[in-house]
Amino acid sequence: MSLLVQSSSSRLGRTRPEDAVAPPRGTRRLAWRGLSILLDRQTLRANLLLLALVLAASLAYLCLGEQILSPADVLAALQGTGDGLSTFVVDALRLPRLGAALATGAAFALAGCLMQTLAANRLATPGIIGIDNGATAFAVASVVGLGVGLAPPAMALAGAATATALTFGLALGGGTQGYRFIVAGIGVGAVFGALTNLLLARVAIDVANAAYPWTVGSLSARPAGAVWTLAVGLAIGLPVAMALGRSLSLMGFSESVARSLGTRLGRRRAQVLSTSVVLTGLAVAVAGPVGMVGLLGPELARHLASKRSVPVLASALSGALIMVLADLAGRLMLSPLEIPVGIVTAVVGGPWLLWILIRPRSHGVA
Repeated sequence: MSLLVQSSSSRLGRTRPEDAVAPPRGTRRLAWRGLSILLDRQTLRANLLLLALVLAASLAYLCLGEQILSPADVLAALQGTGDGLSTFVVDALRLPRLGAALATGAAFALAGCLMQTLAANRLATPGIIGIDNGATAFAVASVVGLGVGLAPPAMALAGAATATALTFGLALGGGTQGYRFIVAGIGVGAVFGALTNLLLARVAIDVANAAYPWTVGSLSARPAGAVWTLAVGLAIGLPVAMALGRSLSLMGFSESVARSLGTRLGRRRAQVLSTSVVLTGLAVAVAGPVGMVGLLGPELARHLASKRSVPVLASALSGALIMVLADLAGRLMLSPLEIPVGIVTAVVGGPWLLWILIRPRSHGVA
């Protein structure tokens, strides 16, 4: 997290080197016209490392597949100077899917980071507390019941909001703290999962096949409109989450301490929850319920970034990296057959979830 500090000389009203307060250990100050920004060096290094890894993974994603291309071929295709086959493979097949992977991975992991911070529990991810399943059930209903043209993104948002409201209601006023919220979310998710299966069982096989990607998590042939809607939501949600950085850090303290430091907890919790619900609904509308990204992304970010603040940007970058690598692995492992990305992330994330249950406390989140 970055802190914005304004300092002035008591006599001249200007910042002078001898008046400057030494930055805290592990941070770096960037000053400009009396304003200074404190950057956490470890978090900055982690973000730069993750960004480099995302770029490298994206290049590998565009190069590898049934048709293997060199980095030079990919760059030429992106610039519009490549041969016809390379340009078609990159521009028409792989690049749109890469964009979907980056956006959905970042959205799932960012939503997971926000929910974990809100509940002070590493298990409180949208996938575990039922938000994913609620969004999926509504998206599937729009496909099997009313047709694909009825905007699955809007239905997924409605399902995510419904699941969240039911989870809060079943928590019996306990808020988001403690395991009551987690258990209520698991129950809500199970109900919506059963509803999804019931919807698929009562329609023709062709209709069920059209809705199947929303049940397992897949990036194959994702609707471009849903991807662009998610991109807009992410472009708004990420800055909002970063702006809430200080409040997110204070949520780790008791309510009395957070309030004494000027945080309006009720308003901040509503902002964090609504941002997480919107990001989850839009991501599910694109890829379906891709499990474990909301768990793995924040975990990787916490291991790399500083423990002084909530790793909002690092979580988004980690989620994008995980999603790109998982979808690439799903395309390559049994080529020409394809493994849906949701299955890959579940296989990788399952053991990590068991590890969290065995060692439940780490990095300041229960």
